[in-house]
Amino acid sequence: MQPQTPAHEVSQVELDRRQYRRQQQIKSVITSLVSTVVFVAVIMVGLHLSPGWPRVKETFFSAEYFVQSFPDVLKGLWLNVRVLLVALVGVAILSTLIALVRTSRSPILFPLRVLALLYTTVMRGVPIIVVLYLIGFGIPGLGLFGRIDPSILGTIAVVMGYSAYVSEVLRAGFDDVHPSQRASARSLGLTAGQTTRLVVIPQALRKVAPALMNDFISMQKDVGLISVLGAVDAVRAAQIDVASTYNFTPYVVASLLFILMSVPFILLNDWYTARLRKRELSAGTV
Repeated sequence: MQPQTPAHEVSQVELDRRQYRRQQQIKSVITSLVSTVVFVAVIMVGLHLSPGWPRVKETFFSAEYFVQSFPDVLKGLWLNVRVLLVALVGVAILSTLIALVRTSRSPILFPLRVLALLYTTVMRGVPIIVVLYLIGFGIPGLGLFGRIDPSILGTIAVVMGYSAYVSEVLRAGFDDVHPSQRASARSLGLTAGQTTRLVVIPQALRKVAPALMNDFISMQKDVGLISVLGAVDAVRAAQIDVASTYNFTPYVVASLLFILMSVPFILLNDWYTARLRKRELSAGTV
C-alpha cells in the first residue's frame, strides 16, 4: 500500500501576506470613502455659502421645470439615437474604405490614396460644427434635391467628420499588424482580399478597440450639434423650452440624458482597456 501524499499546506508567510493585502485593501476603501465624503461636503458648503446660489439653483435645477421639460427633451433624444445609429454604420463603412485605400500599395490606387490623404487632413482640421454648417446649408443651396430633412444633412456631416478620425485609427491598427501575419496567410493560399478580411482586419480591430470606443462616445455627444440645422433633437427641444420659460433647467435635463446614454459605453471602454492591458502584461508569464 502506497503512502498517501500529504495535502498542500499554505505557509505561515503566505498567510501573513494575504492578511496584509486584505488589511491594505480595506484601508484603501475606507480612505477613498472618507475622502469622497469630505470632498462632496466641501463642494456643498461652498455652494450654499455662495451669494448667488439660490438664484442659480432656481434657474438651473428647478424640479418644476425639470418635470415639465423632461418629456419633450426625451422625445428629442430619440432623434439623436436614430442619427447616432445611422451615422455609426456610415462611419464604419466609409472609414474602413478610406483606411484600406491608404494602406494599399497598388499603383492603380495612387490617385485614391492622394484623395484619401487630402480628405483626412482637411476634415480633421475643420471643426465639426463648421462641417455641419457647410453640409447643412451648402447642399440645399445647390437646389438639386429639393428640401432635405435637417436630420439627414446632420447625419451626413457627422459621418464625413468622424470618418476622417476613425479611418486614421483603423489605418494605425492595420499598419500595426506584423507583416509575418500577411505572409503566413498568403503562404496558406489566401488571396490578398481574404488576407485583409480574415487576418488583418480582426487583429487590427482588437488592437484599436479602445480608441474606436472613445470615438464612438465622442460621436454620441456631437450628434447633439445637429440642432444648429433646425432638427428638433434633445438640445433643440431644451432650447425651445428655455425660450418659453426663461429657465435653463431643460439644458440640465438634456445633459443628464446624454450622460446616461454615454455611461454604459464609458464603463465598457474602461473595462475592456483594463482587460487588454492585463492580457498584455500577463502574456509573458508562465
